[in-house]
Amino acid sequence: MRIDVVTIFPEYLAPLELSLIGKARRTGLLDLRVHDLRTFTHDRHRTVDDAPAGGGAGMVMRPEPWGEALDSLLEGAQPAPVVLVPSPSGTPFTQAFAHQLAAQPWLVFACGRYEGIDERVFEEYGERARLVPVSLGDYVLNGGEVAVLAIVEAVARLLPGVIGNAESLVEESHADGLLEYPVYTRPASWRGRDVPAVLGSGHHAQVTRWRRDQQLRRTSERRPDLIERLDPVDTDPQDRATLAALGWEPDDGGGFRRHLPPVAD
Repeated sequence: MRIDVVTIFPEYLAPLELSLIGKARRTGLLDLRVHDLRTFTHDRHRTVDDAPAGGGAGMVMRPEPWGEALDSLLEGAQPAPVVLVPSPSGTPFTQAFAHQLAAQPWLVFACGRYEGIDERVFEEYGERARLVPVSLGDYVLNGGEVAVLAIVEAVARLLPGVIGNAESLVEESHADGLLEYPVYTRPASWRGRDVPAVLGSGHHAQVTRWRRDQQLRRTSERRPDLIERLDPVDTDPQDRATLAALGWEPDDGGGFRRHLPPVAD
């Protein structure tokens, strides 16, 4: 996979030289290139921003440097890359979205700053490529670089060969629509707290069942919205019994709904 990142702070992306992502770059599994937006300016101050049209607070990134930067990447590109713009008004980034992006051969990230990028850049490159504003969540950051670090790691770790044990990608949070079960290691007892006995039983079916029940319990407690979207078709009788004990029942329209508490007299 090839990934290009355009930013006014190239040094912000230095962590992508570390750990498994850095190793993937060194071994050729990931071709990641960082570009300084200011090299596409032509004034002595290397200006990339200006006052917002119509007035208001803050500054807006000018279209000219973005146009030259993206032109330099997209010129003659067949097929065109997916262009991702981190933005709090973008499509929420999810594990399913990460899998979709991992199947793409080429991604380009445009890191906005200040009050954002001139809307005409979105219009122009939305016609020339698949341009997707993408959000990490319902909050605002100073710029897109933090989001790029998160998204690149989430996507690149899904590429074949990046993670040593591919099974670890299957048994983790959101892989099956649920949160991951709790994990333990040695020692068996620590400060009076013991590893659950079932994990040392050697009974693989019981361990698998325990882990699944823990997934359901943890997801119910921390992310009930995921239980609401869980397809009953993807559950077995024991899943449904566990969910029933937690107050959930299959919804006629698909998914699950929580039992209403009894009305007090």
